[in-house]
Amino acid sequence: MARQFTLFTGQWADMPLEELARKAAGWGFDGLELACWGDHFEVDRALSEDGYVEGRRALLERHGLQVWRISNHLVGQAVCDDPIDRRHQGILPPRIWGDGDPEGVRQRAAEEMKDTARAAAKLGVTTVVGFTGSSIWHTFQNFPPTPQDMIDAGYADFADRWNPILDVFDEVGVRFAHEVHPSEIAYDYWTTKRTLEAIGHRPAFGLNFDPSHFMWQDLDPIAFLRDFADRIYHVHCKESVRHLDGRNGRLSSHLQWGDLRRGWDFVSVGHGDVPWEHVFRMLAQIGYTDPVSVEWEDAGMDREHGAPEALQYLKRLDWDVPAAAFDAAFSSERS
Repeated sequence: MARQFTLFTGQWADMPLEELARKAAGWGFDGLELACWGDHFEVDRALSEDGYVEGRRALLERHGLQVWRISNHLVGQAVCDDPIDRRHQGILPPRIWGDGDPEGVRQRAAEEMKDTARAAAKLGVTTVVGFTGSSIWHTFQNFPPTPQDMIDAGYADFADRWNPILDVFDEVGVRFAHEVHPSEIAYDYWTTKRTLEAIGHRPAFGLNFDPSHFMWQDLDPIAFLRDFADRIYHVHCKESVRHLDGRNGRLSSHLQWGDLRRGWDFVSVGHGDVPWEHVFRMLAQIGYTDPVSVEWEDAGMDREHGAPEALQYLKRLDWDVPAAAFDAAFSSERS
């Protein structure tokens, strides 16, 4: 069906955009999903410097690439997170971190997400992908016992912080695609339903579907696509694999990526547990025709091998949907 395939640049932010664009074009990608870190797409410059946005587009066009999505996961994470600590300092621009006062960080992050919507509109992009953060993720184990009003307050906090951001998204005609992901306000099926309810199902807020986060939680990615069909605003093609052998735990024991003692790990597309053929069949059934983005993450594989290999794997699943039922030729009726 000639779907557009893009490469998410978040894991390549150490590489100058010009170099990455050249490589991605050579591998056969149609475009890049630009991360708002590194030198790939800088929100503050997009809004303050004449010619910056045009320059980003011209750079991509020189290599025959387009941009349909930008992503600002790192700043979005700080909007709702509690606690705010040295982990956030490591991923945020100094101008967002400031003096590190937690509420100040959250407020600056919220303003930056509003500006991200404005920058996306200026670039001609209609969807921003990212994280929301969460003030209640740390309570997921429910011990010490978590009162229900504390959970309710967490969803209210999310709505209070994100509704003003989404107001700006609405003003400029851009949507936000939240990546359903552990550590976020929506991290599985039921928390996704609760999250959408918290903001009144407003259309500005949808979902980035990334099945790698479903597999190790034993969630059904196909059922998720079917049930949230109208909220699938973007798709990340990333994969995970489980190593649950009786010693390796699902919570991964504070072990780093690639450690064989982990109960699960991210791997490049085609090397894990995601049923990609069923995913693509369901995407066709729900009418999702927007780009899909390869997000390479694999501690045991070089990225310049993994990204083009993933693209070729996925392209084999991009077949046309038939115009008529396969058994139509059996009928003796003629129109």
